[in-house]
Amino acid sequence: MLLDRVIIEFDKALKTVSASAHSTRPFPDANTADAPLSEQEKRHAAGLMRINHCGEVCAQALYNGQALTARNPDTVKALQQASQEETEHLAWCEKRIKELGGHTSFLNPVWYAGSFALGALAGALGDKWNLGFLAETEKQVGKHLQHHLDILPNNDEKSRAILKQMAEDEAEHANTATKLGGAELPNPVKHAMQMMSKVMTKTTYHL
Repeated sequence: MLLDRVIIEFDKALKTVSASAHSTRPFPDANTADAPLSEQEKRHAAGLMRINHCGEVCAQALYNGQALTARNPDTVKALQQASQEETEHLAWCEKRIKELGGHTSFLNPVWYAGSFALGALAGALGDKWNLGFLAETEKQVGKHLQHHLDILPNNDEKSRAILKQMAEDEAEHANTATKLGGAELPNPVKHAMQMMSKVMTKTTYHL
C-alpha cells in the first residue's frame, strides 16, 4: 500500500538525518595511526568530512527516492545495494568528524528532502534514465572525493583512508549502473547537477 511505503520512507529519512549509522565492514582507517594535526588542520579536515557526510545523506535520499519509483527489480536491487554501502560511508564519515572535534551538517534534513524528491523524479522517468542518473551521480562524487584527497592536510591519513575506500565504492556503483543499461545524461542535466553540488559543498563546509 502507498501509505505503508510512505511510512517506511519517512522512517528511513529520520534514521538517516538523526541516528548514527552503522557499518558491517571494518572501518577503512581502523589500522591507521592518528597523526597530530593543528587546530586549523582539524577544522579544515572536519569541514571536508562534513561535506562528504552530507553527500552520503543526499545519496541515501536519492537512492531511496529512485528505488521507490523504479520499475525493474534489477534496478531496485542495484539501488538498494548502493544505498547499503552509502550507509556505511555515513558511519565512517560521522566517526571521523567526531574525532576531529566537528559536527555533521545542520542542513542535512533540507538536503535529504530535496534529494529524495529528485530521486523519485528520476525513477519515474524510466529505468534507463534512473540508472543513468545513478551513474552520473557516482562519477561526480568520485571527482569530488579525489579533490578532497588532494586538499586534505598532509598528515591526515585516517580521513584519507576513508575517502579512498569511498571512492572505490562509488566507482563500482557507477560501473554497475552503466552495465545495467544506464543512459548517458544530457549535458545540461549534468551541468545542473554540478551546480547543485557546488551550492551544497560551499554551505556544508561551514554549517
